Amino acid sequence: MAKKKLNKSWLHDHINDPYVKLAQKEGYRARAVYKLKEIDEDEKLIKPGQIIVDLGCTPGSWSQYARNKLAGAAGGGINGTIIGLDMLPMEPIADVHFILGDFREQDVLEQLEQLLKGQKVDLVLSDMAPNLSGIAVADAARVQDIIDLAVDFAQHHMKPSGSLLVKCFNGSGYNYLVEKFRQEFKTVTPKKPKASRDKSSEIFLLGKTLKNPL
Repeated sequence: MAKKKLNKSWLHDHINDPYVKLAQKEGYRARAVYKLKEIDEDEKLIKPGQIIVDLGCTPGSWSQYARNKLAGAAGGGINGTIIGLDMLPMEPIADVHFILGDFREQDVLEQLEQLLKGQKVDLVLSDMAPNLSGIAVADAARVQDIIDLAVDFAQHHMKPSGSLLVKCFNGSGYNYLVEKFRQEFKTVTPKKPKASRDKSSEIFLLGKTLKNPL
């Protein structure tokens, strides 16, 4: 019964959420786009000519936003490259290359290398999050695992001057993640955009300029 009440409460909040309404109005696939938009407007992350990789991109609102920021190239299309990767299918987005699969697997990395054509990435975005169990220690380990993967990906594929933006949670294991970012990046900034729900412990970590590029 409690679960039913919770679902009803979530549905009510969701339907009345101003960011949900705005996303529908502006043609974005998820309210999460406004988290990236606010961080981008603060930090000036997305610029024409960049190569951007969106890890865990489905349903695609972050890729949509990046695409809109790079739009306006002569003759249509975009000035730059956007590559989205996810283990879940994604409806196509104009000018966005999508790779279906796990980026830890060789065949997926080979597809990525073909698209990159020997170039390194300017910006790695990750809105990935594990399925949370409610058990703090287990959830912290799952979040750490995903962020370790994103950092490792950035070390292998990103320009030394590039930036990595990841989603994490302010709770058990958060200090470890901040420390990890400080070991790997010259500048580390936690970001809590207004579009993150008040009840959520969600927070984003932005790392700029690799200390130890591979």
